[in-house]
Amino acid sequence: MKRAVVILVTLGFLISLPSYAQRRILTFNDAVKIAMQNSYMLNQQKNNLELAQMQRTQSIAALGPTLTANGTAQQTNGNFFNTNEGRVINGVTDRISGSVNAGIVLFNGLSQVNTARSYISALEAQSYYVNRTSQDVINSISGQYLTVLLDVELLKIAKENFNVLQKQLEQVTAQVELGAKSPVDQYNQESQTRAAEIKALQAEITLINDKGLLTQILLMDPTEDFDVAKPIWDVNTTGNDTAELNALIETGLKSRGDYLRAKKNEESARYATKAAWASMTPTISAFGNVGSGYNSSHGDPTTRPFNTQFKTDNLYKNYGLQIYIPILGGNQIFQNRTRHFQQKVTHLNSQQLVKNAEILVKTDVLRNYQNFRLYRKTFVVSIEQEKAAEIAFGYEKERYELGVTSFVDFITANKTFVQAQTDKAQAEFRLLFQKVLMDYATGTLKPEDLE
Repeated sequence: MKRAVVILVTLGFLISLPSYAQRRILTFNDAVKIAMQNSYMLNQQKNNLELAQMQRTQSIAALGPTLTANGTAQQTNGNFFNTNEGRVINGVTDRISGSVNAGIVLFNGLSQVNTARSYISALEAQSYYVNRTSQDVINSISGQYLTVLLDVELLKIAKENFNVLQKQLEQVTAQVELGAKSPVDQYNQESQTRAAEIKALQAEITLINDKGLLTQILLMDPTEDFDVAKPIWDVNTTGNDTAELNALIETGLKSRGDYLRAKKNEESARYATKAAWASMTPTISAFGNVGSGYNSSHGDPTTRPFNTQFKTDNLYKNYGLQIYIPILGGNQIFQNRTRHFQQKVTHLNSQQLVKNAEILVKTDVLRNYQNFRLYRKTFVVSIEQEKAAEIAFGYEKERYELGVTSFVDFITANKTFVQAQTDKAQAEFRLLFQKVLMDYATGTLKPEDLE
């Protein structure tokens, strides 16, 4: 009988293992990888990057010559003017013709050159934007992951506080039954215990909601349950290697994708303005054509052989230069001028965006630099605060159990201790992720650096 019980217990344990195995541990690195893969914003910008690459290739190819080949084979039944004989032939006539045509723009105000430069700069701008968008994704995930981590810690603190007050309630209840304390103390203790229980329930609700939001950002299956894991970064060394402010700002101006994108967009607009201006200048191009043909009338014994006609008699070549000078063209002239002015305005506006991006970089770096130092100090102070509050609560609890102090003093000490635990948890996790925020501000944030 005893052996059967052991077997049943063992089977029950083994059956319960899959339910535990299904619960996933989502690390911060896993969250970043999932976000980088599922982010629709990042995937859209990658698609736009491929389009920019194609536009650059097309603009570079436009700098070269054009080469085309034409061929025609036809049969005419009826009257046909034979150019070889200079007369009209009535009957069935076969005709074959072919030509090779080439052309190249020698000068058009460097329109094609500046257009190619514009697309090259646009491609570089888009590559910077893809890089910055990936950093935006990591930064967004960092904030929500931090929120969930903090929720887990606050829920833990709330549950521990509830358990402490619950045990205290049991002691007070026993003392009331023995007549050592007044029933008022029991009711007060029970009220505070239930308040702590409500706090724990509210903390659990907050955790559920924030985990749901994290799941939504990651585009994960919302029915999949998971726990978050605290990164293995050392919070005690975070912020010790922070560079000087000026060096961080310089790094930001060299690395921030949004700032570099603004500069490249301004460069692209400048070249596009030059290309638009070129539409109002003369265009000189060279051309050359080589072609031949063959005519054959059915039943005509005088028709010359194909090789004689196609390779010798009907062979023609022509080449030359062409110049186009816009003088008066009505609507077309004003369209070119309007397009040039539009590009000029776009260029001026892009210059303003560069200035704005530069100020944004400096502001972000300065704010995170100052926050980094203050969060570091806050974390150190919060450790001392928690130690002092814990000692004070221990003494106050002992005094309350001995009947030396009042219930109000005991609850005040308890609340102070809980608040100190909360402050320390918030300071620790914010400092832990401050390195991510600093790298994001300077534009040096990379997924591989988070391993």
